[in-house]
Amino acid sequence: MEAPKNILRVWRKFDGVGMDTITKAYFYDKRDKKQRSVMEMKEHFDKFGAGGNCFDLAIWLLAELKEAGVEAYPIGHDFFDEKAHVAVVALGENGEKYYCDLGDQWIQPILVEKNNDRLSEGMLEGFFPGAYVKVEAEAEEFTISYIRNHGKISKQTFPLTPYTNDDLLRAGELSQARIWKALCEKRVRRKGTQEVTHWEFYNWESFESSLSGLKIEAALASKEEWAKRIALNMEMDLDFVNEALSKFEYIEKR
Repeated sequence: MEAPKNILRVWRKFDGVGMDTITKAYFYDKRDKKQRSVMEMKEHFDKFGAGGNCFDLAIWLLAELKEAGVEAYPIGHDFFDEKAHVAVVALGENGEKYYCDLGDQWIQPILVEKNNDRLSEGMLEGFFPGAYVKVEAEAEEFTISYIRNHGKISKQTFPLTPYTNDDLLRAGELSQARIWKALCEKRVRRKGTQEVTHWEFYNWESFESSLSGLKIEAALASKEEWAKRIALNMEMDLDFVNEALSKFEYIEKR
């Protein structure tokens, strides 16, 4: 179910890159064009540790795959509204399809091709942080089941139909202009452990998911304290996070 080495080599370039919506808030009133170029994304990651939302990361990943000689294309759902999500399908040497989702912070890509001898529909570990996954592949779409601690299951279905690059950039521009609730996600490996877990900040709450369950972190009293926690877990510049969070209304949790 794992991708071949040429795809994994590209994927591993993003091991330290998180997904967030605070970066677009930081840059929203600083530039006319909302969707950043790959060059800008690389500069902002080097300077601030900033990753970006799912459109940023898909556009960046597609560019890196192309440079490495790997054929790939964007897929997703609800492309032109607020529920939009985008990911990437990368093709192996024989055209087999691998789902690559940096926006949801997968640990590694996974095979999603129907009738492939290597396709397993069993429960798999090591692909998504904090959950086992199962793949149900059809000719035109595939469904991922996420099986969490105590048997909780959620599902996502994606069509395998490619979007054009023009649609990708147009939808990306729309997504970058929507500033709603602050969200940060990152796959992490804590010192002294082997498991890759999933840390998330959303709606002024933060938690970490592992195969053993969900750890909800203590609430904080101010936006400045939240910025410190986000900067630490996302490995982002503190001043950058502070300014980005200033674009969002702080809601105290009681």
